[in-house]
Amino acid sequence: MTYLDKVNSPADVKKLSMAELEALAEEIRAAILNRDSKIGGHVGPNLGIVEATIALHYVFDSPKDKFVFDVSHQCYPHKILTGRKDGFLTDEGMKKISGYTCPSESEHDNFVVGHTSTSVSLASGLAKARDVKGESHNVIALIGDGSLSGGEAYEGLNNAAVLGSNIIVIVNDNEMSIAENHGGIYNNLRLLRQTRGQAECNMFKALGFEYDYLEDGNSIEKLIELFKKHKDANHPVLLHIHTLKGKGYEFAVENKERWHWNLPFDIKSGELTVDISGENYNDITYNYLKNKIAQDKTVVVVNAGTPGAFGLTPDRRAVLGSHFVDVGIAEEQAVAMSSALAKGGCKPVYLVYSSFAQRTYDQLSQDLALNNNSAVIIVGAGGISAADATHLGCFDMAMMSNIPNIVYLAPTTKEEYLAMLDWAVGQNEHPVIVRIPSAVEKADFAVEKDFSQINRYQTVKQGEKVAVLALGSFYGLGKKVEKLLQQKGIEPTLINPRFVSGIDEKCLESLKDKHQLVVTLEDGVLDGGFGEKIARYYGVSQMKVLCFGSKKEFTDRVPLKELYERYHLTPELIVEDIMKAL
Repeated sequence: MTYLDKVNSPADVKKLSMAELEALAEEIRAAILNRDSKIGGHVGPNLGIVEATIALHYVFDSPKDKFVFDVSHQCYPHKILTGRKDGFLTDEGMKKISGYTCPSESEHDNFVVGHTSTSVSLASGLAKARDVKGESHNVIALIGDGSLSGGEAYEGLNNAAVLGSNIIVIVNDNEMSIAENHGGIYNNLRLLRQTRGQAECNMFKALGFEYDYLEDGNSIEKLIELFKKHKDANHPVLLHIHTLKGKGYEFAVENKERWHWNLPFDIKSGELTVDISGENYNDITYNYLKNKIAQDKTVVVVNAGTPGAFGLTPDRRAVLGSHFVDVGIAEEQAVAMSSALAKGGCKPVYLVYSSFAQRTYDQLSQDLALNNNSAVIIVGAGGISAADATHLGCFDMAMMSNIPNIVYLAPTTKEEYLAMLDWAVGQNEHPVIVRIPSAVEKADFAVEKDFSQINRYQTVKQGEKVAVLALGSFYGLGKKVEKLLQQKGIEPTLINPRFVSGIDEKCLESLKDKHQLVVTLEDGVLDGGFGEKIARYYGVSQMKVLCFGSKKEFTDRVPLKELYERYHLTPELIVEDIMKAL
């Protein structure tokens, strides 16, 4: 019998001896690697926080004491110790739990969290609620992996420091963000590590926290001692623990950036067990930017702490040199800085995932669009997907395309993507967003290179009765719909709208003569999206409009096939709806 067999709740952890706790730590690591190697997930952050998590559950009393995990990059050991070990040990169990904290799974999770820098702010709210209600328990926020570089982390620390009651912030300092650390705050962390927490210059003390440092943040015994010392404190405390990211797995220790998160892999060799060969937009984008910088030294590539997500490996960042700027995990800073770079005469290109762009709405509106500076934003991972609820990419078009002055482009193919990107970088009239298509496809139509006539759609095939406006990644879906309609005796018009942010009134007006129905296809949420613009235009006319896209909902790891059927986004279901409407 293993120690994991005996541990079904935090209460079981408290019964173990120190030697047994050390053995438990190794079993937890094996369980983490088992899950990650089979379905992918966060490797290094979870391996590095095993001992601290065991110590937390040994000393504190969850769920009475509240734990808040930043980003949830480090929540796997916590899940294993709170009744969800099957999610790491059995193939069937892995399907049932999220890779992030999730209150619907367990009373030991307080929030659904998958974005960075939130833990201290959330914990400060829990602590205030406790105080207002006259309750007595500990509130603990765990923050690390670069989360301190995000603005909300500063706001949380600023308010937690003056709470005047119990709140314990644990800074998990593994000397890394997702990639290497960026920003002045990490200079102070380095100084504090070098002086074992004794440096007079201490940003946490300056804010008002009681501060304590632990050099060996992977020692269960020392962590237990530290946590016992500060349990039930009646004032804000910050515990700075120095840990090893990837501890216990050689590959993750040697290459911390690559092993922050990984696809399924072979544990012994570290090699991926899935095929990711073939042309991809990370390579396409990097090669374009590298060549563009060689031609134009004013081009600057901006990223917010996730360079690996866009294939910007350390060697590629070295090639880009000073023309690459990583602002840390601070998307708001990235947008504002990009706007100012454009104002200063440069040509910034900011790379951001769709779900992370949600953090930048105010900067997009005020710092960028209101000033109409010609920054370029490339949005990746956009579209309806089987992702977890915190990383959905279906909201970016509705959110960003309705901000004045922003030109939002949705390319359909590799050739069109490169043409739109080249035009966006070369122009100085608008802030431009270009959404990366979901698959590398070759164009079957003449790709234009000049998009300066804003909101002009491209009619790929002229037909009658039904017009299909197939936006961006759903152009291929539009072609399939076209073929099925032809089988039913209808020759539809096929249109590539290209512009998410506006309507082509001339094109739409021309459809009234020979068409009864306009169909819009978009790889995103319908509410506030592209199709609604079209439907609103035709509202008082005789034209019928069918809009296809996703519902306004948070889905969580729902298979894409199931979502497409739910939203009637298969060619057969679309054509069935078309025939009913006709």
